[in-house]
Amino acid sequence: MLLAIDTSAGTDVAVVSPGGRVLGTSRGDDRRHHAEAIGDAIRDALDAAGLGTRHVTEVVAGMGPGPFTGLRVGVAAARAFAFGLGVRCVPLRSHDAIAHEWRQRHLDATGDLLVTTDARRRELACTVYPFGRLVPDEPTVLVAPDEVATRFDGVAHRVDAERVSATHLALAWLDRVQLGQDADPDELVYLRAPDAKPAAGRKRVTS
Repeated sequence: MLLAIDTSAGTDVAVVSPGGRVLGTSRGDDRRHHAEAIGDAIRDALDAAGLGTRHVTEVVAGMGPGPFTGLRVGVAAARAFAFGLGVRCVPLRSHDAIAHEWRQRHLDATGDLLVTTDARRRELACTVYPFGRLVPDEPTVLVAPDEVATRFDGVAHRVDAERVSATHLALAWLDRVQLGQDADPDELVYLRAPDAKPAAGRKRVTS
């Protein structure tokens, strides 16, 4: 069974069978308290599926884009869970889940798809998925909202997402498996340097 975890926008966890059947989910929209929510979300999704941790054979981790702290919580939980069970942790771009969900709802649509999510600081994280492709050709970029239409002129479809579905994260990975495609690089899709900076050096304390 696949356990999918994404904390790029709220906390979303899903348990999905290798055949693509959704067995259990847990979703929370709070974008600030991921650390407090992630453990309960994993437990609730497994409980909803009627499964225990021993049934998990693969963990899929949403790698962003998203706020640095929130992303780290979900990815760290996914890695730790996979390590503890001795199974693979699969890194996947969170925008892949959004693109997959949109395509499933618009099966007759043709043309490229632009996925955007709020990157804060008056910017959107933007990823273009070429028609018929599961992965983008170009990396995700930050764009001011009023520049998106011009920057991506010619892209046929656009979805502005507020949530990332862990269910569709797992399903996007299963689609890749069927096509023999590998996972994404095992690194956060964080488009800015962390705000917190390490101290330049320790100050000497004198009495």
